[in-house]
Parts: sequence; C-alpha cells; structure tokens
Amino acid sequence: MCGIAGIISKDVSRINNDVLVRMGESLAHRGPNGRRTWTNSNGTVGFSHTRLCVIDTSEAAAQPMHYLGRYTLIYNGEIYNYIELRNFLSGKGFRFTSASDTEVILAAYVQYREKCVEHFDGMFAFALWDDEEKTLFCARDRFGEKPFYYNDDDSFTFASEIKALI
Repeated sequence: MCGIAGIISKDVSRINNDVLVRMGESLAHRGPNGRRTWTNSNGTVGFSHTRLCVIDTSEAAAQPMHYLGRYTLIYNGEIYNYIELRNFLSGKGFRFTSASDTEVILAAYVQYREKCVEHFDGMFAFALWDDEEKTLFCARDRFGEKPFYYNDDDSFTFASEIKALI
C-alpha cells in the first residue's frame, strides 16, 4: 500500500512545504520503497507520495507522476485491467514510458476526463492536478477499499490516513 497526501491553496498563497513533508513522513510505513514530494511552479499545490513497488519497480513509475507537462498524479491502489486499458489507449495514440498502472490512469484521464473511473476495475484512491486548468480531480474506488480522507478549510488537504491531516 502506498501513502498519498496533498495540500492545495485556495488562494494565491504558497503552501507550507514543511507541513507537506511532515504529512509524507507520517505515511512512511505505507511505502518502504521511497518518498517524494512535489510542488507546482508557484507553490500553491503540493503532493507527497510514499511508494510500495508492486507492478513496475523502475524509477519511471515513481510518483508523483507527471504527464504532458500539465498533469500530476499521486495514486494508491491497483487497476486490475490496466493492461487492457493500456492497449486500448495505445491504439488511440498514447505512448507510455513505464509499465505502471499509474501512467495508464493519467492517459485514461486525458482520454475520458472524470469519467475515467468508470473504466477502472480495481481498488484505488488518487489525486490529479491539472496545472493548465488549475483543477484538482480526486477519486477512489466505489467500495472505498483504498482510503481517502480530506479536510476542506483554509486549504484543501487530503491523505491516505487521518493522522497526516492533523
């Protein structure tokens, strides 16, 4: 199981990077294979990910994962039908640089937007930032097998565990 956490400023103020790092540290037990943080260019959005390698152990599959210089994704879970989706999306012109299901989520979002979740068979929780439209899309599987906690106050914060939000 991976750990995901993030902060999105509701105005143009910069997020507190120390808080983002602490959120990620509190989830370290969820991902023994590495931890990375990312903030967008103006510092108003930040993601933290603790990694448990399952499908693709290469650095190309590390998160937060970026796509087309526009989208950034952090994700916890497994998409069981990712190979079928990957083959379909490849036929639509998408090119992949990893063997991960994470990259398939990104391509599916570009293809289907929010309806991408209707194509996923699996357990998942993710957050996807669109830096061009300045929008955040969050989703989890319909049974809630992968947790996604959030707080919508002065800023929007989310995490795999409540303790990362406190």
